[in-house]
Amino acid sequence: MRRSKGQWQEPKPLRAKLRIITLLLEKQYGIPRRAGPENLLDILIETILSQNTSDQNRDKAYRRLKARFPRWEDVLEAKTKPVVSAIRQGGLARQKAKRIREILHWIKTREGRLSLSFLRKMDSEEIKKTIGALKGVGPKTLHCLLLFGLRREAFPVDTHILRIGRRLGFIPEWMGAEKAHLWVSPLIPKDRSLSLHLNLIRFGRSLCKAKNPSCDICFLSGQCRYFDKDVSMLRVRRREVKR
Repeated sequence: MRRSKGQWQEPKPLRAKLRIITLLLEKQYGIPRRAGPENLLDILIETILSQNTSDQNRDKAYRRLKARFPRWEDVLEAKTKPVVSAIRQGGLARQKAKRIREILHWIKTREGRLSLSFLRKMDSEEIKKTIGALKGVGPKTLHCLLLFGLRREAFPVDTHILRIGRRLGFIPEWMGAEKAHLWVSPLIPKDRSLSLHLNLIRFGRSLCKAKNPSCDICFLSGQCRYFDKDVSMLRVRRREVKR
């Protein structure tokens, strides 16, 4: 890993740092258990719907889509307009509807049916080349498919993890989500991708929020690059309120 912008740590200290963070998160939240078998196509489309929106809006859009079109065949056979209407809650509805229908068409043409089960026979790099070539499928979508659908070692970087990674110092401040996938993956402790991913999201929702993070009660403060600064600012604000 190069120090391409400013000073940055080499891989070995960062790996050690992430091991500590992983253990502290597991001590606080436990080790997440995997859910039962997942439908690969469901995961792919749900993740596409999650792009540039909140989890809540993604879930609403997905539920409405499945209520309106119980089978993916129904989405493929429908006009684009009703699909757009069904997923409008998730934002970028026209773009996402177009991409979803294009992907469904690609799968049907390739396999003769709407199934991604053929991916189970591929290694992860081949999957990245095959599915990653489709419009609307970025690194986060690919890594979600690998981690949750295929139960492989992969680490999706969403907005929560990008924010937390920058604050804790295992992702450079200047780095965007796309490059962060390549940066972080080699640093993850072995067999801890799922645990670290889910626990960081939980941590981001409960303590390390985008606005007003709870730095003064954070159990990861010892690993945080911004803890001293943020807590100092918090104390100043509290003093000003008391005046």
